[in-house]
Amino acid sequence: MALKVIGAGFGRTGTLSLKAALEQLGFGPCYHMMEVMGRPHHVEMWHQLAFGKSVDWDVLFADFAATVDWPAAARWRELADHYPEAKVLLSVRPFESWWRSMNDTLIPVMKTPLPENAPPGVKLQREMARKLVLDDTFGGRIDDKARALAVFQKNIDEVRAYIDPKRLLVFDVAESWGPLCRFLGVAEPTEPFPRLNDTATFQAMIKLMSAQSHTS
Repeated sequence: MALKVIGAGFGRTGTLSLKAALEQLGFGPCYHMMEVMGRPHHVEMWHQLAFGKSVDWDVLFADFAATVDWPAAARWRELADHYPEAKVLLSVRPFESWWRSMNDTLIPVMKTPLPENAPPGVKLQREMARKLVLDDTFGGRIDDKARALAVFQKNIDEVRAYIDPKRLLVFDVAESWGPLCRFLGVAEPTEPFPRLNDTATFQAMIKLMSAQSHTS
């Protein structure tokens, strides 16, 4: 299965909602960091990529029709070149609300050390995510608001400059089904657009995962 949709937007731009929406529209399964977490061999492959080794994209995405979110979003350019028939979906969000969401969710997670007894797979994933997101994307300064917003805008500009406009949709999940369905050439569902993984849900999930890692 070759990828049909490649997500180029940063995390906390409604990517889990977008994953659910794409799957509902028939572009699934859709890859997301949540998919990495349950696949130790994928954690290993992304760790290799993060630290300079190559992997076979066709093996990594063999069972998936679409991607959104990190870590795949950190390699959108390579994926767009490898899958030239795939459409590119750049999820965006108003800068201030994106920053608030990052500051309340991913930034504390990235900067909080794991407990010594955390499972090896969890440690490997954290190391991979810190390298791809914290270091490579934000230059180690993810908690610097001005820099983070500049990096956010830079990614948008680079995607727009690199991808053929006919192949690209810049999309805010607040726009609901219309633009997405027109872009993908499918009918709009009658159900409401998915709304998943808001800040409160993310924080609750992290608390649960932290408690589990301390007892593993």
